[in-house]
Amino acid sequence: MTVADVNVRVAELGAIKESAELGPSPSASQAQHARGKLTVRERLDLLFDPGTFREIEQLRRHRASGFGLEDRRPHTDGVVTGWGKVDGRRVFVYAHDFRIFGGSLGEAHAQKIHKVMDLAVAAGAPLVSLSDGAGARIQEGVTALAGYGGIFRRNVAASGVIPQISVMLGPCAGGATYSPALTDYVFMVRDIAQMYITGPDVVQAVTGERISHNDLGGAQVHSSVSGASAFLYDTEEECLEEVRHLLSLLPSNNRELPPSVAADDPADRRNGSLADLVPADPNRSYDMRAVIEEIVDDGDLFEVHANWATNIICGLARLDGHVVGIVANQPASLAGVLDIHASEKAARFVQTCDAFSIPLVTLVDVPGFLPGSDQEHNGVIRHGAKLLYAYCAATVPRVQVILRKAYGGAYIVMDSRSIGADLSFAWPTNEIAVMGAEGAANVVFRREIAAADDPESARAQRVKQYRQELMHPYYAAERGLVDDVIDPATTRQVLVDALEALRAKHVPLPERKHGNPPF
Repeated sequence: MTVADVNVRVAELGAIKESAELGPSPSASQAQHARGKLTVRERLDLLFDPGTFREIEQLRRHRASGFGLEDRRPHTDGVVTGWGKVDGRRVFVYAHDFRIFGGSLGEAHAQKIHKVMDLAVAAGAPLVSLSDGAGARIQEGVTALAGYGGIFRRNVAASGVIPQISVMLGPCAGGATYSPALTDYVFMVRDIAQMYITGPDVVQAVTGERISHNDLGGAQVHSSVSGASAFLYDTEEECLEEVRHLLSLLPSNNRELPPSVAADDPADRRNGSLADLVPADPNRSYDMRAVIEEIVDDGDLFEVHANWATNIICGLARLDGHVVGIVANQPASLAGVLDIHASEKAARFVQTCDAFSIPLVTLVDVPGFLPGSDQEHNGVIRHGAKLLYAYCAATVPRVQVILRKAYGGAYIVMDSRSIGADLSFAWPTNEIAVMGAEGAANVVFRREIAAADDPESARAQRVKQYRQELMHPYYAAERGLVDDVIDPATTRQVLVDALEALRAKHVPLPERKHGNPPF
């Protein structure tokens, strides 16, 4: 072969690759834009640092026949796979191209995804999926379904090994929905992303209910009702920028610590405003987000599931440049009680932080579990046990701060010393008890109060006595259940010092196949 022959081949290769990158046709790209969506290449440009994306298996084509498939064999087969860098760190990706077969999954399409998933685990790097596909490619039958099975198996094998992030940028229906459900974080974009097991047509045929795609499985539904999506954004650009931000807070794999940065916010900065933010009266509401933002570096909290189970806050932040996971009751929503959804939300977050060596800070102001037959009948015991299990199993550094009330079983579940918190601190406004003083006095002194000449006066006296003897701010500290009672203004410095002391914490795990959590 001559040099001229080689040049011809190189030119041919360049033309093929250029065609593959451009997509099936200009009209297909225009149709994608008309749906309010970016093309797959535009999305990759937003996700990765400029010029860092390396595509693999770009020339892959399906080998199926029948139903006209043999005449339609575009390169990439409707999914772009490869790796690039986000803030200089390697990240693997697979991204559906809706312009080709509607992004549907066939045998070759699935094998490309399997390949990049295996590479991500082998390289110890995060995996991001940009989902915009119509599900299994019906013309390829059972081989398409088997392709999904291979993805699910790899999702589970990679769980807790590398971060897995699903970004929903279009439809996702049927069995395809289980892959994002198996990953660590799900992002959705309003109006263009939907997830559901059965679509509106099937729902109407079976139940008679008429419902739109968005009302059935849209981004708003999954971010605030079902809890299937952790993050909701209005545009793809904003969404992918926040994916990059999340990646900056996560380690590449479970053998590394999260990336730290030099902090401009002084570690010993006092939190003098906390005394004004948190009312001393345990029955008065306030926004716990304001407390968190006062404590963490630069007031930056990356909240997870911000619109779901709002009575508890979960999010990632930095303290003195080091990533921490924050779990906090939210008195501004349902008085900060724990219920089924709050327990599930926090349990999942605690488990994810533990998997990726992110220390946990728990801010407690909880009146108990939400009472009621609805909660009991729907399994609040089982779901509350999920949070208890997650904390007990966590081996990362764990620091608890009790701001005000911490009553009953909810106090125990919110990472108390008794279930393994390394350190517990409390403000002078703390009230740690089986229940509130009023309820306790009504139980303990019920007969005495009923027999008194002035029951209300007797009740008030006994409430005061109970609070003074069993709920004063130093009661738990005297018994070693709280390590120190601190000035709220020193909360940030106390947490920074505590986490620094625990940074090298190591807990050997028992020899067992795995535990049996209350799923």
